Amino acid sequence: MARRFDNRERMADLYRAIGYFRRRKGMTQEQMAEELGISRQHLAAIESPNMDRGLSIDLLFNIADVLEIEPYQLLKFRPEE
Repeated sequence: MARRFDNRERMADLYRAIGYFRRRKGMTQEQMAEELGISRQHLAAIESPNMDRGLSIDLLFNIADVLEIEPYQLLKFRPEE
């Protein structure tokens, strides 16, 4: 029987991390979306933990580059810490 995976909490933390590091860098959603070549609405949906928009690994790497951090920092982010 195949294992069931539930990554909703991990994805929600990832989406929160993107918003956290964006704000820490002093960027608006509009500015970051423009650098990424996506719409502000798309970025807003990504940053919203309840949207479960999903994102490609390529976009994850691009987001980390724009934020000038390593991708692992987005993945290991824990809001309660």
